[in-house]
Amino acid sequence: MPLDFTAIDFETANSSPASACSVGLVRVRDGRVVATAGWLIRPPAGHDEFQEWNVKIHGIRAHDVRDAATWIQQFDRLCAFAGADVLVAHNAGFDLNVLRRASEATGQSCPPYRSLCSLQVARKTYDLDSYRLPVAAAAAGFAEFSHHDALADARACAQIVIDSAARAGATDVFALADALSLRVTTPAAPSVERAVA
Repeated sequence: MPLDFTAIDFETANSSPASACSVGLVRVRDGRVVATAGWLIRPPAGHDEFQEWNVKIHGIRAHDVRDAATWIQQFDRLCAFAGADVLVAHNAGFDLNVLRRASEATGQSCPPYRSLCSLQVARKTYDLDSYRLPVAAAAAGFAEFSHHDALADARACAQIVIDSAARAGATDVFALADALSLRVTTPAAPSVERAVA
């Protein structure tokens, strides 16, 4: 199997995981970035307050998303981009939780996406003082990007996995997970997919 996956990153308006206000997506085929997409999202009602802490992190304010597509309006586009790919994210638990919670808040049925965490991959691949995304991405050869821009963050995640797979001699995300004693997980059953003893 080739090294195919989609890297994803969400920014949120507040501490609610359902408050997605931006998404970045990067499609990788055979270890190369072949498509990117990113857009603003109007968070679901009841999860749409922009807290100052979050705004300080990503710079997105309520007026920025006033005319953006709602979660429901953009959901099919997001799922079409991701297809049946394994999703890669830095701290994947956070991003997959945003995907699930925003879907639940709007009555959408979220596909049971498999995922691989680039933070865990970085910890197993590099010897660093910090594994924050900018530091890990720099170790993977992807430096000087706009951290907390969802598309830039997704691109950085993709590079970490591409570089780590090359270093491990892994031909796909499952082989990479195996080589690093990690798992490709599903939200419904995190310990089922390709568990490594």
